[in-house]
Amino acid sequence: MKETTRLNSATLGRANSRRAVNTGVERGSTVLFESAEMLYNDDVRPTYGTDGLATQDDLRRLLADLEGATESFILPSGLAALTVPIFAFLQAGDEILVVNSCYAPVRRFVETQLKRYGVTARYYDSRLSPADVLALATPATKMIYVESPGSLTFDIQDIPGMAALAKARGILTLCDNTYGGGVLFKPLEHGIDLSMQALTKYVGGHSDVLIGSVSVRDPALAAALYKTIKAWGFFTSADESYLAARGLRTLHLRVKQSGDSALKIARWLETRPEVLRVVHPGLESHPGHDIFARDFTAANGLFMVLFKGNGDHQSQAFLNKLKLFGLGFSWGGYESLAVNCEPQVRGRPKLNDEPDPYLAGSSIRFYVGLEDADDLIADIEQALDLFS
Repeated sequence: MKETTRLNSATLGRANSRRAVNTGVERGSTVLFESAEMLYNDDVRPTYGTDGLATQDDLRRLLADLEGATESFILPSGLAALTVPIFAFLQAGDEILVVNSCYAPVRRFVETQLKRYGVTARYYDSRLSPADVLALATPATKMIYVESPGSLTFDIQDIPGMAALAKARGILTLCDNTYGGGVLFKPLEHGIDLSMQALTKYVGGHSDVLIGSVSVRDPALAAALYKTIKAWGFFTSADESYLAARGLRTLHLRVKQSGDSALKIARWLETRPEVLRVVHPGLESHPGHDIFARDFTAANGLFMVLFKGNGDHQSQAFLNKLKLFGLGFSWGGYESLAVNCEPQVRGRPKLNDEPDPYLAGSSIRFYVGLEDADDLIADIEQALDLFS
């Protein structure tokens, strides 16, 4: 059966008795056992509510199917889904290579926390080839963090090439697959060891849940992840798990409409005289588009535009004129959003003395939701006089 059928079929795992279509919200802390012999049997799960009950199990099963994994684990946020694998597999004296176009909270984590635990983090340029990235690795390098397309700048990396070279060196690869949502890209199929997602975005789909996931194929990696999650006490409630599982049912439809509408708007913006550059990996003009088209089935609803402006002030004035785009962080919900990018772009680590091309004008990141694309174009158009 196709993936969309497996995520939606009401008959899969059907019991003989009457039941609801969705797995119910099973809340609980204490788990009761049938016999005393089972209390300390390590093969029996769950032993306590933090292991997750039926609702969490249903979500984990669906996510493993979506990611092509043997095991998927759920955590309280996307950021937790990224930090836990780092804690699980790195120790004092180790090193991690981090792409410089990564999500800003990732930078905050590696710069404020890893040093305390004796782990070194070094940034590498997102434009480097896999061979050049691996040339930066030392005997202490135990993990490479990849994110493609990169946050805000949408830089494209050759992830299959990176995964193959890292595996040959015995270096683990951790990939942020939030952009792909498990639909547009399958990291594990391309050789990545650990695929994480902020399920808060496309999987949740309604801007009302904080949750993340990590998926793996290697049983040894799965065991180490479970041990770390258990030790740190990371627990995801049944309510959040239910909302994420429900979001999976319509995931493919929402991602497709969001992506199709965004590409239509991006192509229209490329024709506008107020625009310096549209930063969208689905456009043929985008650096790395050939690699993106090879590895991804389509683009999602997220992209950035550089307008002929003078930075923060003009960007903020433009945002204030928008009527249909909400002004807020995150993305992946049904509603369209916009933020100015200058503060975040300025915070990226500089690896050379070249001027940052993303600070040449006024930069706006758009997320296109499920509204009509023509209505969103009209909303942008009415605000463009600020850049003329």
